[in-house]
Amino acid sequence: MQKTIYITGAGVISAQETFGHRNLPTAWRNEETLQLRAIDPNYKDFVPADMLRRMSHIIKMGVAAGKTALKDAQIEMPDAIITGTGLGCVEDTEKFLGTIIRNKEEFLTPTSFIQSTHNTVGGQIALGIKCHNYNFTYVHRNVSFEMALIDAIQQIKSGNAEIVLAGAADEITPNSLAILQRLGYYRTKPVLNMNLINAKNRGSIAGEGAAFFTLSTNPGSSPYALLTASDTLFNPPDPTYLHRWISTFLEKHAVDPKTLALLTGHNGDVANDAVYDEILKDNFTDHPILHYKHLCGEFFTAPSFAFWLAASVLSRQVIPDAIVSAGKVNLPLNHILILNHFNRKNFALTLLSQC
Repeated sequence: MQKTIYITGAGVISAQETFGHRNLPTAWRNEETLQLRAIDPNYKDFVPADMLRRMSHIIKMGVAAGKTALKDAQIEMPDAIITGTGLGCVEDTEKFLGTIIRNKEEFLTPTSFIQSTHNTVGGQIALGIKCHNYNFTYVHRNVSFEMALIDAIQQIKSGNAEIVLAGAADEITPNSLAILQRLGYYRTKPVLNMNLINAKNRGSIAGEGAAFFTLSTNPGSSPYALLTASDTLFNPPDPTYLHRWISTFLEKHAVDPKTLALLTGHNGDVANDAVYDEILKDNFTDHPILHYKHLCGEFFTAPSFAFWLAASVLSRQVIPDAIVSAGKVNLPLNHILILNHFNRKNFALTLLSQC
C-alpha cells in the first residue's frame, strides 16, 4: 500500500531568522562576508546548563533543532532518528587532535574524542528525549541529508516506522574555513550574500546550520507539505544520462510540469553554477527557478535549509522575491523540485508537494 509522508514539524537553525517560526522571514540578512554564521537560540531552553558547557556548536544546534521539530509536530517520541552530516563534529575533532599534539599523546581526556564522532548529534537527541529506537547517521558529503531522507522514506514505507525525525547539521570553524578556502570551495574576499549568485567567481561563502523535520504518515493538525520522493545519482557517464534520470524521476511521480518550480543549489561558484545552468537549459526552460544558498551559505548539508524553504513555500503559498531567480511563479504551486550536485559527480533530487 502506498503511504503518504507528511512533513508535520520543523526545527531550523540557520543564518536567517528561521528558528521557532512557521512563517517565512519578512527580512533577509544582507551583509558583505566570507561566512554566514547561524543565529543561535537560547540553548538553555533545550539542554541543562551542566551539559551545555560540554557541547560543541553543532551538537547544540542539532539538539535544539531536533527537539523543536518534535514540539512543532506535537510529538514526544519518534520511531526513528536519522541524521545527515558532511563533516560532523569538526570543533570537537580539532580539540582532540590539538590536545594530542600539545600533550605529546599523553594525558588525554576522552570528552572531545567521544563527541567528535559523526553520530554524536543523533545520539545526543536520543539521549535528551530517552529514545531507544532506530538511530542512524549518514556521512555522504553533499548528499548526506538526502540519504537520511531516503532512509526515512524506506523506514516509513516498509512499515518499520510511522514517525521519523530526520535532519542534518554542519558547523564552521576557523580551521575548516581556512582549509576549504585553500581548496577553492570558499572565497577569500567578502561578497554581499544577497548578490552571491550574480557575483560569479571561484568559490562560494561558507554557511552552517541544523535542520530537522518530523515526517509522519499522520498529517496532524497543520502539515507543511508532502515528502514525495528523494533520489541520488553518482557520476553520470554523460549529460544525456543525467537528463534522462531527471525526466524519469518526474515521470515516475506524475508531476505536471506546469505546477513545478525548481529550487537549485546555485552558489556563485562559476564551475558549480555552470552544471545547473546546463541542466536547466536542456530540461527546464519554461519553469520558475528559485535559489537559496545566498541565504544560508554553502555547506555539505545546505539542502536541508532548501527542504525547509520549499516546505514553507508550499505550505504558505508565498514565494519571497529574495529567492526568485527566473521565470514567473504561478500560484497555486503544487510541487518544488530541489536539485543539488557536488563537483559534477554527486547529484540529488528531492520532490516536495502541496498537501
